Amino acid sequence: MPSLKDLKTKITSVSSTKKITSAMKMVAASKLRRSQEKAEAARPYSSRLEEMLSSLASSRITGEGVIRLLTGTGKHERYLVVPVTADRGLCGGFNSNINRETTKYIRSLESEGKNVSLLTIGKKSRDFFNRIMKDKIIESFIDLGSTGAGYDTAMQISNKIQSLYFDDQFDVCVLIFNKFKSAIVQEVSQQQLIPLDIANKNTENDPDAKEEKKDNSIYTYEPDEASILQDLLPKNISIQIFMILLESNAGEQGARMVAMDNATRNAGEMIDGLTLRYNRTRQAFITKELIEIISGAESV
Repeated sequence: MPSLKDLKTKITSVSSTKKITSAMKMVAASKLRRSQEKAEAARPYSSRLEEMLSSLASSRITGEGVIRLLTGTGKHERYLVVPVTADRGLCGGFNSNINRETTKYIRSLESEGKNVSLLTIGKKSRDFFNRIMKDKIIESFIDLGSTGAGYDTAMQISNKIQSLYFDDQFDVCVLIFNKFKSAIVQEVSQQQLIPLDIANKNTENDPDAKEEKKDNSIYTYEPDEASILQDLLPKNISIQIFMILLESNAGEQGARMVAMDNATRNAGEMIDGLTLRYNRTRQAFITKELIEIISGAESV
């Protein structure tokens, strides 16, 4: 049976932990509000840009150079998989869900005979894949900041991915990230970044889009479709990566807030249990001492 001093020390320790988790919950809630506003504000621009590119792509433009970001290499043999996680933990299954889904996706590609490379974003994905498939990692981006990565970081990642693509290092680039739904729901999602997945974008929000194809002939582009694509395609890569980083950061703060809330409640329940045990143990010691005193008095 633990002594009263041991129980008191444990109660004090758990109480200190409860204060920390409660403070972390409030900090995450504050960051979540700002992160959510940023993610929701960026969504319209990101989606409209992809709609414009989808409209331009309907003209079946082909070509080399930047246009390859839209048309692809014509092959689907080499994949660049980009898992997006956080730099820090204490956010429930936020990071482990991404790592697990990425591993599953890589195994499925390899079972089809595809060649897979990794570009990791966030310390948690870097550390995880360094342990199990270090040879596949081409580059890692870490230290995204507690308030989320800025557009400069998105540009660096975009430039690196485009550099690898134009150096003929891969045919398809897929990002795996947590899409922010609400404070308690983050959905693991995949987005094909290169080449632009026009078919899925057209039918993502409209199930009947396959049957009803828009006639884009009424639009006139100046100077021409190819020139516009030359400017927009690289920008779209940066914008989509920035949008994904914002979604991931909002999801991270939501997951951390929920995790710290659960930890605070669990600590409270543990304190209640330890306090009850402490009182019972103390009462047992008092009763034992009384019995000894009474027994000694009666023996005299």
